Amino acid sequence: MATSTSIDSATLAMPKGVSLWDDAWLRLRKNKLAMFGLGFLLLVLVLCLLTPWIAPYSYEEQDLRLGAAAASAEHWLGTDTFGRDLLTRILYGGRVSLLVGFVATAVALLIGVTYGAIAGYAGGKVDAAMMRFVDILYALPFMIFIILLMVVFGRNLVLLFLAIGAIEWLTMARIVRSQVQNLRQQEFVEAAMSLGLSPVAIIVKHLIPNALGPIIVYTTLTIPNVMLLEAFLSFLGLGIQPPESSWGLLISYGVETMEEYPWLLIFPGLALSMTLFALNFLGDGLRDALDPKASRD
Repeated sequence: MATSTSIDSATLAMPKGVSLWDDAWLRLRKNKLAMFGLGFLLLVLVLCLLTPWIAPYSYEEQDLRLGAAAASAEHWLGTDTFGRDLLTRILYGGRVSLLVGFVATAVALLIGVTYGAIAGYAGGKVDAAMMRFVDILYALPFMIFIILLMVVFGRNLVLLFLAIGAIEWLTMARIVRSQVQNLRQQEFVEAAMSLGLSPVAIIVKHLIPNALGPIIVYTTLTIPNVMLLEAFLSFLGLGIQPPESSWGLLISYGVETMEEYPWLLIFPGLALSMTLFALNFLGDGLRDALDPKASRD
């Protein structure tokens, strides 16, 4: 009995293990810039999602008698040249910009992870041929490709998602391929092969889950790139069309009237810049938190 009691007390005294994800979360919480980015991003997401319920105006509601007016008690950020509330249009524009950023990134994630995992697992001539195809796509002028798609097939959100997502998967494919090539030599993959698991099962159940760290990090860094690309297209008049708005479209309008009505450029520019900074801070924090070398320090 004494031996059993001593064993039980020793077992209770043993410290509980911490998983890699718990350890990464603890590291992320210590990064103040990353937590600021996460908090700001959550705030923007909540405001944009609740815009139809919290905004006192519609994004297309006009008051031509008011015209472009500076900030006031009724219009906190002022109005544009058509008398539309700027804060409301920024919130509705944020919904579109964030939707493009997340959906297009999801498209890029799906294509890039699948393509890179297959290439890294197959190896040999298959891998060489697949990556040469990626090199060829890298050499193409994709901005001109997107502009041609918009001109030929029209301007709509679905095409914008597919066009941007179809060009952002290349780097993701390279990252996943490199991770899978390293993981393929590990013992747990050889054990899965010896058990007779199919290549698809090995890729889906073993390789991709173990490469999630770099995938998550690059995903958070891809979203701001996509949002900048959408803003650039909207600035050129090839993205979102009126009366809908996006941050890029609002910035385009602001540039045209910046000398007379500077608030039309300042506030949408701040919204886009702060969101991009938040996403980059979060991405950098996740990179440091999920770095396996740092976790051994």
